Amino acid sequence: MRSPLKGVAAYVTHSFEEVGRFVATTVEVFKWTLRPPYRAGLLVQQMETIGVKSLFVVFLTAAFTGLVMVLQTTSLLAKFQAEGLVGSSVALAVTRELGPVFTALMVTGRAGSAMATELGTMRVTEQIDALSTMAVNPVQYLIVPRVIASMLMMPVLAAIFDVVSFFGSYVMGVWMLGIDQGVFVARTRHYLDPIDITSGLYKAVVFGAIVALISCDKGFRAEGGAKGVGEATTKAVVVSSVAILIADYFLNVLMTNYLPGYLLGGPR
Repeated sequence: MRSPLKGVAAYVTHSFEEVGRFVATTVEVFKWTLRPPYRAGLLVQQMETIGVKSLFVVFLTAAFTGLVMVLQTTSLLAKFQAEGLVGSSVALAVTRELGPVFTALMVTGRAGSAMATELGTMRVTEQIDALSTMAVNPVQYLIVPRVIASMLMMPVLAAIFDVVSFFGSYVMGVWMLGIDQGVFVARTRHYLDPIDITSGLYKAVVFGAIVALISCDKGFRAEGGAKGVGEATTKAVVVSSVAILIADYFLNVLMTNYLPGYLLGGPR
């Protein structure tokens, strides 16, 4: 009978091996990013897959996020008779945190899972091995365009999330709850600084890299046929989602305590 201690040791060893393989893949990705040939067609194709095809789910999530945020914020601030701060509170929460985080989670579920499934299928059907046989580096051909496209499109989607979410909050707050339009907009303009927007967009760039790297790595190393592809896709979504939340914390610490204001687009 296998002892529990050996099971724990095996799990820890496997986890360290997974981390080591991921770091090696990440280093190789950034190494091949700077080397020719540069495949612009593949990059544009991945930008469409990751960005354009994720617009609907991001748009829908953003609209209802704005609606729900106003409902909850209004009921809270009404206790302090500060309903005029609803617009600014929602805008700050969305641009700083909810916009980049929710966008990254939605893209993980839609595009990240697709990347893991596609690369996993290519791995188990030996298409990746065929690329190596034809002297085409599979990391440069398959992973690099996806990582760059994700880093480019994630802040665009996050910006769209911010705009749509604020419009949803405006509709709910002004049109449905009767908050004064002038106060709603003026307080938002007063309290919302450029640094709030840029910090969220910088986070989105990092989240884009995290989603693409983890999803591609899990798919790239899939094994065991259809079952292995499914497991790789599940791991890609779960690990990416957790990594986004962990990275969000450390990015907040970094931006709050260490980065100078001018790098973020405004004074602190």
